[in-house]
Amino acid sequence: MKFQLKTIIAALAITFAFSSCSNDDDPAEVITGEGNLKLEFDNVYKDADLAFNTAYVNSNGETVKITKAKYIVSNIVLTKEDGSTYTVPKSQSYFIIDEATAASTLLNLPNIPAANYTKVKFGIGVDQAQFNLGATGQGDFLTQAQAAGMMWSWSAGYKFVALEGTFTSATVTTDTTFMLHTGQTGTDYNYTEVTVNLPEKALVRTTITPQIHLMADLSQLPDGTNKINFTDGAMVMGGSKLALVTANIANMFEVHHVHND
Repeated sequence: MKFQLKTIIAALAITFAFSSCSNDDDPAEVITGEGNLKLEFDNVYKDADLAFNTAYVNSNGETVKITKAKYIVSNIVLTKEDGSTYTVPKSQSYFIIDEATAASTLLNLPNIPAANYTKVKFGIGVDQAQFNLGATGQGDFLTQAQAAGMMWSWSAGYKFVALEGTFTSATVTTDTTFMLHTGQTGTDYNYTEVTVNLPEKALVRTTITPQIHLMADLSQLPDGTNKINFTDGAMVMGGSKLALVTANIANMFEVHHVHND
């Protein structure tokens, strides 16, 4: 009886050992194919959801009301968890985010290689290499930009950001129009790129379309690290101020969350 019991225990131990080895040797998930990825740009002003004609106070003590908020997003690059990257083709990588048009704030990126993604990089504006292709090299995007009012003229180039509205201050007591436009000015091109880390991986699969929810804090444009005082000049469209506004863009975006549905 003792012999039988020892034999049974030994057999169970061998079975458990083989089972453990089998589990340890299970291959990692094989990820293949392509899927879609969505980028949602949610415009806010500091901690508040952005709303047109709503009063917001900046750190200069100016009260601003925004009536237009548009910017160009371009050159999207996705970083996988292994550090390799996927660059969205240029022909599919130029968009105009317009607060007045809800559909424009949700970008659908097709044919993305299935993978776990941890970072997103994108440009604000149209890169100089693309602009240097000339008017005929812009494809349909030139027409879209013209229709959206995101061109000064072809020779002057694209508006990368267009933030407009009215303001008042201690010395400007009636609503006064301000315009903040970035783009090429003189020798400064003012195109910039932003990289954001994802708080959780975006799992692109043939059956899963992740949606990355980005918060875009438009207060950062005039009221970020560099302070732009509209009281001293309400038309911010050139000169040294645009480089300061462009530098502020680095802190304008963050990822709130990722949906993997």
